[in-house]
Amino acid sequence: MTATTKRRIGTLVPSPSLAFAFAFILGSANAVVAQREARDDESAITDPRVQHRTYTMQETGETIPYALFVPTSYDGSEPYRLMVSLHGAGRQYDWLMGYAGFLDRAERDGYIIVTPLGYTRGGGYGYRGDGPQDKLAEKDVMTVVGMVKDEFNIDENRTYLWGHSMGGSGTYYIASRYPDVWAGLAAAAGGSMSADYVDEDAIRHIPFLVLHGSEDGTVPVERSRQSVARMRELGMEHLYVEIAGGDHSRFINQSEEVVGMLFDFFNIVAKAH
Repeated sequence: MTATTKRRIGTLVPSPSLAFAFAFILGSANAVVAQREARDDESAITDPRVQHRTYTMQETGETIPYALFVPTSYDGSEPYRLMVSLHGAGRQYDWLMGYAGFLDRAERDGYIIVTPLGYTRGGGYGYRGDGPQDKLAEKDVMTVVGMVKDEFNIDENRTYLWGHSMGGSGTYYIASRYPDVWAGLAAAAGGSMSADYVDEDAIRHIPFLVLHGSEDGTVPVERSRQSVARMRELGMEHLYVEIAGGDHSRFINQSEEVVGMLFDFFNIVAKAH
């Protein structure tokens, strides 16, 4: 990925262990639980290929949902790719499973997909601050990743993280916190290398795909342009695709072509053995 290639819809630009501990004071357990609402546990997808699961969060005793997709070809005899997918603010935890062609590509290309909630539908996955709820949002993501890796035969060299909108910001943050986990990253219409929650040195070695619609009225496209400019300065291997006329959401969630770019990118990046 060292050449610059013009495309109809974009530009190609060159470019730990999961165990961790949190020491934080939560106050009373009831105060923490009160921050969650019934709507946080709502699902959106009825596709029978999606498994709707829950686990009990050790820190609070709450039941937290997550969604899982496992290709029909999986039998545990060989390691499979894992794609961790982070939803946008206000969306249900399984929302991304419904993007156009998403599960079909995961089936075809052999990806186990997991979509954590992030503790609440607007939790930010930890990037918004250092408060109790922020830490629980981050903890939720990594706990779910750990559970999936314990249950399935996952390729540690082909584990990927991406997100849309708030999930894009979460991708920059989670990647910065756990850089040794990920073989590739992607952010759609969210996040920036210049954000104060991003550790540039920690993630500069990880290939990064950035997707954004040119007419995004929610997150200005200039943020991604600036982020990609910084990636270029850092010598990061990256791919930027700006969708002409694209909005904030439909440019990806209703486009099999753009969803396909996500899989195409992860298909060709992996950790060095």
